[in-house]
Amino acid sequence: MNGNETTAALIAALTEKYGKETADRLVSYIDLVLDRNQHINLTAVRDRDEAMQKHLADSLSVTSLPEYSKAEKIIDVGTGAGFPGALLAIADPDKEFVLLDSTLKRLRVIDEFAASLDADNISTVHARAEEIQKDPEFKEAFDLCVSRAVASLDKLAGWCLPFVKPGGTFVAYKGGNYQEELKLADKSLRKFKGKLDRVVHVGSEADDISGHVLLVISKR
Repeated sequence: MNGNETTAALIAALTEKYGKETADRLVSYIDLVLDRNQHINLTAVRDRDEAMQKHLADSLSVTSLPEYSKAEKIIDVGTGAGFPGALLAIADPDKEFVLLDSTLKRLRVIDEFAASLDADNISTVHARAEEIQKDPEFKEAFDLCVSRAVASLDKLAGWCLPFVKPGGTFVAYKGGNYQEELKLADKSLRKFKGKLDRVVHVGSEADDISGHVLLVISKR
């Protein structure tokens, strides 16, 4: 399929899963990001069809996990332009999302977009993960932590796992070099009570997000 056909198929799948109103809001978020991207650097992806696959479809891939389904309070560390956190919040309005980033101008954009799309289950926090993870409001306060395209896993373990409740889950969105990252992160994972449960492959060899995986890490 070409780009337009792939996008049409994705929108159809989203409509079937979430209903037309939510599917339209998800697509609108991507369009808002791409439009604002002309004035402020939010993403390196400029093409709409590419953004639909690499941002929208990829961000929502975590929704297939049972750990995500049962989570009520979720934090997205290093959210950037709101990927995956803002899209997940739009898709699941009954869940509570905290989007954390160290770049204030991006968070202001997310706040603006969330308000325009009535996504009132999003809270943004301007801080570095290592600075607020011991704050009682955030320490071990979340059922699930997600992080996408932020840093190597050895760093992410120390940034993300302190936010997760014992028995909760940290999901790292990673590329094809995840096995090397896992080796290098072994010590850090053990230090912060993380244990790799499984690796979930996203997409297939035929699509644009081939090679992306979800590292599902439990907090002991």
